[in-house]
Amino acid sequence: MTKIEELERAVISLTAEEYRKFRQWFLEHDWAEWDQQIENDARTGKLDFLNQEALEAKQQGK
Repeated sequence: MTKIEELERAVISLTAEEYRKFRQWFLEHDWAEWDQQIENDARTGKLDFLNQEALEAKQQGK
């Protein structure tokens, strides 16, 4: 059995309250991962093009 299958079985066996808490934890964890990725991308310059686009739009009065 794979880890994913084990997790699926574990999640299915949760009570409604446990499932609600798990979902909340998972969403918070997922958003934290997303925030970290954005921070990393910003730090390494991968998002610099967005700043450039915004500056160009501002200069054009948009």
